[in-house]
Amino acid sequence: MIIEKSGLRWALLALVILFFSAFTKAQKSDVTYRNDPSQRIRIAPESVFKMFREAGMKPVDHGLTPAQKDKVKNAFALLPPLHQRILKQHLHSISFMDNMPNTALTSPVDSAGVPKLFNITFRAGLLDETISEWASWKENTCFKPADDADYKLRIEGGNLDAIIYVLLHEATHIVDVVMGVTPQAAEKQSVGEPTAFTNGIWRTMNVPVDPYIDSLLEQTRFRSGKAVPISLAPEVYRKLAKTPYASLYAMAAWSEDIAELATIYHLTTRLNQPFYVVVTKDGVELARFEPMKSALVQQRLEQLAIFYAK
Repeated sequence: MIIEKSGLRWALLALVILFFSAFTKAQKSDVTYRNDPSQRIRIAPESVFKMFREAGMKPVDHGLTPAQKDKVKNAFALLPPLHQRILKQHLHSISFMDNMPNTALTSPVDSAGVPKLFNITFRAGLLDETISEWASWKENTCFKPADDADYKLRIEGGNLDAIIYVLLHEATHIVDVVMGVTPQAAEKQSVGEPTAFTNGIWRTMNVPVDPYIDSLLEQTRFRSGKAVPISLAPEVYRKLAKTPYASLYAMAAWSEDIAELATIYHLTTRLNQPFYVVVTKDGVELARFEPMKSALVQQRLEQLAIFYAK
């Protein structure tokens, strides 16, 4: 009888220890989740899977290796101070997916509470690319190859992980929505009250003001949805250099404008990396576009000071 009581006491003690151990781990996990957005890796919302399936894709969740998790953690650590603060409050989760058609997608998460919450879903292959590799691939989608000449286009963006660039771009979308850097128009053609960032640059969400509408630039992929012959690339970048946009993608809409400008500025001035586009033909350089050397782009950089306030 004494042995039985003793055994019962030990069993109860073991249960208590197990409970408190699990409770402590849960508490630590909860604290980590709140304090470190890089740890909020979850399967993408069903709405994201559905969107890609309806587009004819077969998206699959991608589990990260320890090395890939380290890359993600490093990318978060390199974000500007404001981005880090806002993501702690407004990032619900990040997800990685195979067989998705684009590089990344930031989408709101249904929530009845406050604050607004967002998920960022990334193409998992991005984790195996450098900024130069990924950016060159994306830029080349804007042009159709030539049959009669050896045109080449590349972006020199350094050898840092591509996830650093793409996370900063997508995180800037969240900062934009929370802070109202650009007008949060409900309709693409809405003409609302401009913000300091869009004033004199954009007429509506995706229409530049008249001085920056160019017939050739309007034909490019992020304006028209179609690629142009790569033989036109030198002239495309000469035209782009006469605008205040940091990239062709920045011309898609004012939300992409702020995301591209913030990302390229941070990459070049805070992370000390290069960023420029080079077009060659038969090995001869025909055009070079370096946005941070553009006087029109430089005039807009004061709008980014808010991102670095302590």
